[in-house]
Amino acid sequence: MQVHPVTSSGLTHPQQGWQRLSSSILIAVASLAGALTFLYPFFLPLFGDRRRQTGHGIEVSLLFAFLAGICLVVMLLEVQSRATGGGPAASKLVALLGVLVAVDAALRLIPSLLGASPIFFLIILAGYAYGADFGFLMGSLTLLVSAFITGGLGPWLSFQMLVAGWVGMTAGWLPKQRLRASRRRELAALIAFGALWGFLYGAIMNLYSWPFAAPGLQQQTGLYWVPGMGFLQTVDTYARFYLATSLVYDLFRAAANALLLGLLARPVVAMLDRYRTRFSWQPWSRLDGATEMIP
Repeated sequence: MQVHPVTSSGLTHPQQGWQRLSSSILIAVASLAGALTFLYPFFLPLFGDRRRQTGHGIEVSLLFAFLAGICLVVMLLEVQSRATGGGPAASKLVALLGVLVAVDAALRLIPSLLGASPIFFLIILAGYAYGADFGFLMGSLTLLVSAFITGGLGPWLSFQMLVAGWVGMTAGWLPKQRLRASRRRELAALIAFGALWGFLYGAIMNLYSWPFAAPGLQQQTGLYWVPGMGFLQTVDTYARFYLATSLVYDLFRAAANALLLGLLARPVVAMLDRYRTRFSWQPWSRLDGATEMIP
């Protein structure tokens, strides 16, 4: 007898692919809007210097509301896609995401040294195990929940949510190495990825406040942005600002990510894979005329 997995209704659901594509498109739109918000200060000369004195204004509230709405819609699309496509039950998916977010948010209470934080390794592994969309939700919601726990609410929160979402999303793009001979390469790739994002997180988050770090400055001083700077001059100035103010903190964050991934990546990924296997159980259907069982 030959059997194949089907959905509980015995039918395929072509809308499953459309739902997952829709969630990916929404995340791409949110990422584009967030990237433009990060780069928005570079366009301030078009609006005059007066806007430069006030820093980020209404765009912070708009980005926060936009990200919250995107996270909700993407989660609903993911739940519907997996539930109608023979994947894990909707309640199990939401419960898993909630548990992982709660655990990771609680890790932020652990005292850290300079820029080191234990929250990123679980965001990376969740995205790696469950995919880019799940990773984006994991990163964004972890920063949101942890901000309420630690009192880290402020205009920076929406930017932190976005960048942490990018960490989980890009982790889902890493190639999966499931063969025993490739496990060392898998671990090395995760460690290098975590270390890289240790630096990128700080470099991107600096863009939130860098153009407003010296309000009223009219002449270039070597570290701060002033209206009228060209692209290459802006890159050179920001590179010097980053080296002088953020590199040490990001070095500690990168080292913490690499250490935690080196110690915990294998057992945590194995655990997440087991949960995925349990949630992805599918019933078998019988094909007429078949005489053997195949998985």
